[in-house]
Amino acid sequence: MSVYALNYLFRETLRDHAFRAQMKSDPAAAVAKYNLTEDERSALLSADIGRLYDMGVNAFLMGYLCRFELLGLTPEIYYDRIHTSKRTAASK
Repeated sequence: MSVYALNYLFRETLRDHAFRAQMKSDPAAAVAKYNLTEDERSALLSADIGRLYDMGVNAFLMGYLCRFELLGLTPEIYYDRIHTSKRTAASK
């Protein structure tokens, strides 16, 4: 698992404006250089916040996706997905 790479990628969406623009226009190409597993890449590109959270990705850093409305995420969608994941985890 490459949770570090995912966390780094999310941080780059804040710091690197060119990367952020590429994430808006061609997310698959933007994340291609990162050492991600196929499951991580799939979860990221489908904006499956709950699955990424369950993998151990930092929720605060993932929030940059909705801050910049990347991968179709808005704050409302992000919060719904992250809270659903937390409720599911709590019921186990």
